[in-house]
Amino acid sequence: MISEREAKLRPGVRLLDRLMKANAGFSVARMTPEQLVKAQTTVIPDGGAAGLFLGRLVPGVDVRTMSFGARHGELPLRVYTPESWARTPRPVVVNYHGGGFVLGSARQQDWSCGIVAKELDAVVVSVDYRLAPTHPFPAGVEDCYDALLWAAAHADDLGGDPARIGVMGDSAGGNLAAVVSLLARDGGGPAVSHQTLIYPVTDMTDAIDRDPSYIANERGIVLSNADMEVFHGHYVPDGADLDDFRLSPLRATDLSHLPPAIVVVAGLDPLHDSGVRYAQALADAGNRVTVEDFHQMPHGFLSFPYFSRGARPAMDAIVASMRAALT
Repeated sequence: MISEREAKLRPGVRLLDRLMKANAGFSVARMTPEQLVKAQTTVIPDGGAAGLFLGRLVPGVDVRTMSFGARHGELPLRVYTPESWARTPRPVVVNYHGGGFVLGSARQQDWSCGIVAKELDAVVVSVDYRLAPTHPFPAGVEDCYDALLWAAAHADDLGGDPARIGVMGDSAGGNLAAVVSLLARDGGGPAVSHQTLIYPVTDMTDAIDRDPSYIANERGIVLSNADMEVFHGHYVPDGADLDDFRLSPLRATDLSHLPPAIVVVAGLDPLHDSGVRYAQALADAGNRVTVEDFHQMPHGFLSFPYFSRGARPAMDAIVASMRAALT
């Protein structure tokens, strides 16, 4: 029997919700420590069933894996380049995957990174930053900023233009993209020309507990409030200042002079309201901001494009926003 609330979900979202609730391995709050280690170390195979769940790489895009020397050691990258010949250097987009700073990998975003590479005619550099709890804050921030520095310094080698760099991230990756944009502004570069923030984590203080979108998330479609608490506990060290902009970019004392942004939010997401607040704060500080609100989609919907009706329109909006700033 389908409940009244479940009946209101899009069919694909309803199926996704059922699949994820039937498998404890999809919820960090239900994972044992052993399951967490397995989830972090399992390599997603290219093609096969994974492509049906996460989306397939679009044709016409070459993918290669490499690494570079970050401040802590070698850091893996996944680089997406259009197979077509380019007369001039391409824009470069540095991507940060989601997963609550604890789960996920660059591989899980082949679909979205491939679309950006092909339709924007860009080089996309996706970063496998270190994960908590083994590597808590600020390890992920350091890795992601180092990757931006590397991409800017090696843009020519990648066939890219160091003067046209964007950042992109979803969920935890959206937090990291926002933070990296602030670090680049305050650290004298590299110049970031656009930021794509997809259902970003913007506030790690307890203010989010009072958001209507958090309070209404009793069902926990894709992301439960319990999951959020576990992610927070793994990533944030005891005694950390939650107002530190590197944790909570919404709490930054100065949000002016940041790159143009597109902020994608989902209506069935506990992070919806804090994402909207960050977009408003960016706009209030004089930045150019577009908000795309997908009212019937859950958190993470771009990671499951064949289940989520809003995934393709969201990517269309993202590419259009990038194109306006980077080409």
